[in-house]
Amino acid sequence: MIIDFHAHAFEDALADKAISRLEEAGGITAFLDGRIGSLRTLMQQNGIRRSVLCPIATKPKQFDGIRRWARLVRDTHPEFELLLSIHPDDPDALAHIDDVAEEGFKGVKFHPYYQQFTIDERRLYPLYERLTERELMGVFHCGFDIAFPRERIVDPQRIRRVADDLPNFRLIATHFGGWEDWQESLRHLIGRPIYIETSMTLSYASPETIREMVANHPTDHLLFGTDSPWGDAEDELARWRAMDLPPTVLEQILGGNAERLLGPAPGAV
Repeated sequence: MIIDFHAHAFEDALADKAISRLEEAGGITAFLDGRIGSLRTLMQQNGIRRSVLCPIATKPKQFDGIRRWARLVRDTHPEFELLLSIHPDDPDALAHIDDVAEEGFKGVKFHPYYQQFTIDERRLYPLYERLTERELMGVFHCGFDIAFPRERIVDPQRIRRVADDLPNFRLIATHFGGWEDWQESLRHLIGRPIYIETSMTLSYASPETIREMVANHPTDHLLFGTDSPWGDAEDELARWRAMDLPPTVLEQILGGNAERLLGPAPGAV
């Protein structure tokens, strides 16, 4: 089973505007139009059985809207696993973490650039601790971001600090632990028991860097992702298969590790 651990989609009515705005901000062209239907088609074409959707609350009061949409998608499309998103400045952030757990969602997506925080700020630790108490994961955009100045607010050294301070926190570091900061990821994260998601790296980092990271990280802590609509699933899968990894290792990365974290899909036996 192939599981894409990092994808995005929008409500159909908002997709065109959202994609256009993000393309302009990042100087990048989306591979898909940001709609659920387009992502489902891409999944079917590439044998992806499940995708984890990672919405981002860019304002403190967006939790309820994200939750409403996530409920709808989850109820109508069981091939999607929905995370929720909580803005750190939301005065009800801790209570919302309880809502996430009680409604059966698996975790929360954070994006320090869009949400304007630094990952190792102490004011965030109560949120991380509550996520840990509720056995929820925190999925973080890691490294630089194509649409923002290169401020080191979620770099590998800061991620490592959080992981060391809170060893039971199920922290998922996207983009191999630091987009376009992979040497720092090698220095601070690779080799540690930290979950590393792999999107938007195989087509940016050198093959030598990729192989070094894969060879030196626990294989049961690597998670395949595309960052759709920005990444091309077909290309990402082709690059993984071209690495000629042992079949059991490739199976873990492409889906086995994610299934262990997420549990079986709804309706699976």
